[in-house]
Amino acid sequence: MDQASLSGVRVVEVGVFMAAPFAGMQLADLGADVVKVEPPGRGDPARQVGPYLRGEGSAFVRLNRNKRSVAVDLKHPDGKVVLTRLLTTADVFLQNLRPGAMDALGFDYESVRALNPRLVYVSLSGWGQDGPRASLPGLDVMTQARAGLMSITGEPDGPPAKVGVPLCDLTCGLYAALAALAALRARDASGEGQHVDVSLFESAVSMGIWEAGRYFATGEVGGRLGSAHQSTAPYQAFATADGWVTFGAVTPRSWVAACDVLGLGELADDPRLADAYQRQLLRAELSPVIERATRGWRSDYLVRALEKAGVPCAPIADYAEVFTDDHLGERGYYWDAPHPTLGEVRQLGSPMRMSATPPVRGRAGPSLGADSREVLREAGFAMSEIERLEAAGAVRCGATDREGRTE
Repeated sequence: MDQASLSGVRVVEVGVFMAAPFAGMQLADLGADVVKVEPPGRGDPARQVGPYLRGEGSAFVRLNRNKRSVAVDLKHPDGKVVLTRLLTTADVFLQNLRPGAMDALGFDYESVRALNPRLVYVSLSGWGQDGPRASLPGLDVMTQARAGLMSITGEPDGPPAKVGVPLCDLTCGLYAALAALAALRARDASGEGQHVDVSLFESAVSMGIWEAGRYFATGEVGGRLGSAHQSTAPYQAFATADGWVTFGAVTPRSWVAACDVLGLGELADDPRLADAYQRQLLRAELSPVIERATRGWRSDYLVRALEKAGVPCAPIADYAEVFTDDHLGERGYYWDAPHPTLGEVRQLGSPMRMSATPPVRGRAGPSLGADSREVLREAGFAMSEIERLEAAGAVRCGATDREGRTE
């Protein structure tokens, strides 16, 4: 395989649940050596989120692929020595403990910078490292609520709803990975690392592009529209005889083509509906007319007819259909990662397709402490020191049997 983009970059991750681990996964996929530091005993709490595969959290072994696990008690004096040693030679430090927690452990940015001025220190949190809400818990649903996402998600006459995936966590993780790469680029020029502060809240607010365009231009506040678009129509889901289909007929050509397919030529000829924005203003009147027509079609036939006419469209798939999708299969999106006790673990692919330095397809998320000895030896600890640290409870080392199984 071609050399990965981030070969030679060392990342230390003190990450729990989603945001920092997702950022670490992006960097690991690109070839960075990501060392996941977890507390002995239960490790990252995401390990306890079911369903389970022989005691391993099914989502955990996918979210933490291509990483190495070191079990270290950061409250133990010797555990602090271990993390200090790891950070001394790291390029990036990812952490998403609550603001102030790393400071209390003695690993605030200034202290770590004194150890390693070249380190890029990335803090992920719910609300940011400062400000009036900095100390509050910031889970995904809370930040979706405060960022306005829930005010525009759901049906107009229904209650607010969150986006189905933890969008704020995931977007924060992507921003963190992007910022880490930008900071490494800057370090290459200056020789100095920096502190990066990324929050779920600001990551979520940054996605309100259409809403900001409306509010800052007119003072209007958007509301829940179901699947409909804020500024153009038709661009939403419509019921069919056996399900749902989405389509977006927003250009003059696609609007006329959609009307032709649906037998709604009178709409194409209506001057009030010639412009996509004007159609949006009349959406309450327009959508029921369109849906009466779509209900006469089976979803698969309607999608084929719209595709043939050049109208962007798609059926609404459930995840069983997504995870067996022919297009993704042809492109080799899904892949199987080896795990010492679980065998092959199916993975979601990386959307970053790079011709010269493709993402790494290594191993599934590690068992707790599986790589403690290896990583500590690389950090300069003698085996006698590692055994002392383990006996003192500062670290936990996974035991590997003759079959390579980590327990």
